[in-house]
Amino acid sequence: MRGMYIHIPFCHQICHYCDFNKVFFKNQPVDEYIESIGNELAVMKDEGHSFENLETVFLGGGTPTALSEKQLERLLEIIHHYVDVSSLKEFSTEANPDELTNGKLSVLKSGGVGRLSIGVQSFDTELLKRIGRTHGADDPIKVIENARKIGFENISIDLIYGLPGQTTEQWEDTLNKALSLDLPHYSGYSLIVEPKTVFYNLMNKGKLPLPGEDMEANMFSMLIDRMEKAGRRQYEISNFSIQGKESIHNLIYWENDEYAGIGAGAHGYVKGQRYANLGPLKKYMESTDNGMRPIMNQHEVTIIEAMEEEMFLGLRKTDGVSFHAFESKFGKTLPEVYGSVIEALSNKDLVQISENHIKLTKKGIFRGNEVFQEFLN
Repeated sequence: MRGMYIHIPFCHQICHYCDFNKVFFKNQPVDEYIESIGNELAVMKDEGHSFENLETVFLGGGTPTALSEKQLERLLEIIHHYVDVSSLKEFSTEANPDELTNGKLSVLKSGGVGRLSIGVQSFDTELLKRIGRTHGADDPIKVIENARKIGFENISIDLIYGLPGQTTEQWEDTLNKALSLDLPHYSGYSLIVEPKTVFYNLMNKGKLPLPGEDMEANMFSMLIDRMEKAGRRQYEISNFSIQGKESIHNLIYWENDEYAGIGAGAHGYVKGQRYANLGPLKKYMESTDNGMRPIMNQHEVTIIEAMEEEMFLGLRKTDGVSFHAFESKFGKTLPEVYGSVIEALSNKDLVQISENHIKLTKKGIFRGNEVFQEFLN
């Protein structure tokens, strides 16, 4: 495995669009959960899984920065016990601007975390309230300034467009403020209304005024253009960075390589098996406390499924899928497996062949899901 994802499911506030496995922080067994993460890592090690060649560790959620300084210290202590953090290429954590105190920044820095992925979403006060965020429009600016003083240089922020009632002017203002921070990495995602969210319930009641597809496409186009002019290369559909600051951990996903998923509700891909952990905290903790892997379900990926995943994950990257890498992995050439599909997509100007790669055209980037669907059996 190349990476490790560790899920921290606790939040002080549930955002209206979030469908990840999460619970309110208050009255939860947070300290015990952190110990259960150590138990899961111990069980994996006992089963013969090695963490020696890890390139990345990523703390996600939920909100890892919902933890107190003491809890963060304990979590990092457990990680250090199983992972040689000094040999990692990247150690990241997600963070909320209003939770990332100087004390927590210092704990993370001293614990080896080198990359911050901060959930900003918008710099518009009213939009932030509308989507359930608890931070103000100026909080990210102050936090990033403090993080830089403590020594963090590899900082990314997440932004969302297509929000309820959002105008192109508001999106442009958010991009202006985001780029003024001169960060090495930015992520920009269109809102997806998922089941079991506040927004989903509002949408079903006809009370979610979403921008239309044309406006959303204009916002995406604006994102691409502004990032390009600012010297941030679009290396994946939703991600932009200066050279050398791409998210290594996320590239592991898009390159269809293996990673461990640790924590309640986490997903992993190890030794040809995709698996999902138990989501409810009590069930997850009971399983790990009893020395068992907390797996809810697992599936051995077939060669056909692996080739499909190679295509629809790899084509998210603007460099696309390598003909050589595909043949090395599967013992078959890309034209041999997907020749007719590639020809049909090429005729529609959705993909193009460039040197040793197949990749999305500019038109294909805007119609990515349509392209990906063609590679599913």
